[in-house]
Amino acid sequence: TWGGEQTAALAEIAASKDPRIAWMISDMMRFVSSGRLASTLAEAAAELLGIEPPTGNYWEVITNHLIAWDIPAPPDYLEVKRAIFTTVVPGWDRIFVEGDIDWRLVSWGGVLIDDRAFGLTDEACNCIPAADNPEVSTAAEATWLEDDDIVFGIAVNGEYRAYPRRIMEVREMVNDTLGGRDLGIPYCTLCGAAQAWFTDELPDGIERPILRTSGLLIRSNKVMYDVRTYSVFDTFLGRAVTGPLAERGLQLEQASVITTEWGSWRAAHPETTVLVEALALGRDFDFRNGRDADGPIFPVGDVDPRLPVHEDIIGVVTDTGTPVAFQRSAAMVALTRGEEIGFENVRLLLEAGGIRAVDADGSDLGSHQAFWFAWSQFHPGTALWPE
Repeated sequence: TWGGEQTAALAEIAASKDPRIAWMISDMMRFVSSGRLASTLAEAAAELLGIEPPTGNYWEVITNHLIAWDIPAPPDYLEVKRAIFTTVVPGWDRIFVEGDIDWRLVSWGGVLIDDRAFGLTDEACNCIPAADNPEVSTAAEATWLEDDDIVFGIAVNGEYRAYPRRIMEVREMVNDTLGGRDLGIPYCTLCGAAQAWFTDELPDGIERPILRTSGLLIRSNKVMYDVRTYSVFDTFLGRAVTGPLAERGLQLEQASVITTEWGSWRAAHPETTVLVEALALGRDFDFRNGRDADGPIFPVGDVDPRLPVHEDIIGVVTDTGTPVAFQRSAAMVALTRGEEIGFENVRLLLEAGGIRAVDADGSDLGSHQAFWFAWSQFHPGTALWPE
C-alpha cells in the first residue's frame, strides 16, 4: 500500500540529501508495478542524486547513475535489501548474506530461484529450469538441428558434446559429466557467454557443487549458486563469494567452450554427442537477435568504450593473471589467413568453426566467448587484441 504517511516519509528522506539512500529506493523500484509509484520513487532518488528526474525507464536510469557514480551503500544496506527481496521471493533468504560480493550491484532478473535438489530437474518449477545429467543423442540422431544452428562445444578427455543454444537459452544451467569429469555449465543469455566449470577434484571435504540459477543478476550477468550449500558464485570468475564454499576459498577450474555452428562442430567431431531436442521444452528463443539486440537490458553503469557493447570477444586469463580479450571477428579473419595470434603464453587456434585459446604447449586454457560489455566489466582494465 501507499498513502499519505508513505508520501510524507519519502519527502523527508529526499530532503536528507543523502545520495546513499537512493540505493534502497532503487531496490524498491525494481518490484514496483505501478508506473505512477515508480515515477514518485524516481523523483525522490533523483533529488537525492542531484539529477533531473527521469521521464521513463525509471529504475534503469536511476540504477545506472548509482552504478556509474559508484555511490556508497548506506548503513545496514544488506539488511534492508534482504528484507525487500525476500518479501517478494522467500527462497532468497539464504542467498542474501555477507560475503565477497557487492550487494549494491545485485538486482532481480525477473524470474524466481531454481531451488530443486540434484536429479529433480524434471519436476516443473516457476523458474529457469536447470538440467542435471541431460539426455543426449548421437550426431546422426540429431536431425532436428540445422547446420547453421549455434552450439556450445565442449571437449574433455577426448569426449565431445554439443549444447545447442536453443536449449541453453531455456535452461541456462546444466550439471553434466563428460570425459569422466563433472561440469557445471552456465549460459548467460544477457552476456552471450556459455562457460564450463569443473565441479570435481575439489579440496577434501567439499562435495560437488550443484549449480543453479538464483534469479538474480549482477551488472546484467546471472548470479549462480550451489543448491547444496547456498553458496553464491561469481558466474564469470567461477569463484565462491558467499557461504561455506567461500569460507573454503573455492575457485573452480574452467574448461574451454567453443561457440560455433552445429554443422562445423559435427564435421570436426563426428563422434560428438548432443543434448536432445526435448530439453528445449518446445521453445525456440533467439534472445541475441531479439530481446537483447539493442544492448544490455539491465543496468550496467559505465561501459568500456574500446569496443561496441555487443561485440563478441574470446576471453582468457594468462599465466600471469592478466585477462585478455580477443575481438572474435578480427581474430577469425587473421587465423583464417594463417596468421598467428598470441598474447603472453596464450595462443589462439581455429577449432570446429570456432576459436579456443591454448598454452604454448597446446594445453587448454579455459577460454570462452562473451559480449565485450560483460567481459570488460568483470575484468576491468583487460588487455585487448587488436589494440
